Amino acid sequence: MSKDCGEHDDKKAAKRVLGAVLGLLIVIAIVVFIVWAVLRPSKPRFILQDVTIYGFNVTAPNFLTSNMQVTLASRNPNDKIGIYYQKLDIFATYRNQQITLPTLLPRTYQGHQDVTIWSPFLYGNAVPVAPFLEAGLSQDMNAGLMLLDFHVFGQLKWKVGTWMSGRYQINANCPAYISFSDRIKVAQVGPAMKYQLVQRCAVEISVT
Repeated sequence: MSKDCGEHDDKKAAKRVLGAVLGLLIVIAIVVFIVWAVLRPSKPRFILQDVTIYGFNVTAPNFLTSNMQVTLASRNPNDKIGIYYQKLDIFATYRNQQITLPTLLPRTYQGHQDVTIWSPFLYGNAVPVAPFLEAGLSQDMNAGLMLLDFHVFGQLKWKVGTWMSGRYQINANCPAYISFSDRIKVAQVGPAMKYQLVQRCAVEISVT
């Protein structure tokens, strides 16, 4: 009889401990949610500052070779939330077709109101492209204006004090209008042409 009572007391004690642990976890979750709701992090702002083109040409039969360097700035607009860029890649597209390999950007922690600047090189060696792309490039050259899109994608985490959030997906699209006739915004850099843009990028954040 006493043995049964002892087992019953042990079960009651275990239930109390489990209930206390669950209650503590719920309180922590509520506190984190309240802090998160009050702070409401704003997504980072990306600006494509310039593009330097070392090579961009199409060869038969429909291969595109490109060699570029871009200067990309990111700003954390939050006063009390840090941003940890866990993984970021950047690549270029022309007329919705990827023309360079993804280039990995270094991992970066961005404090409150901080600005980070990257200057990666982008390469695409004899990339197979759709046949219409060659005709489109000729049209753009004749028109004196070409649109390239630079895409940044990867993962980030928000940091509040010592607390770190889960991973979020970040996607940024930076359009670059390359003008062959506007000599004010272009400079000769050796064999390359450097285009000053200061173009704001569209940024989207989503849950992974």
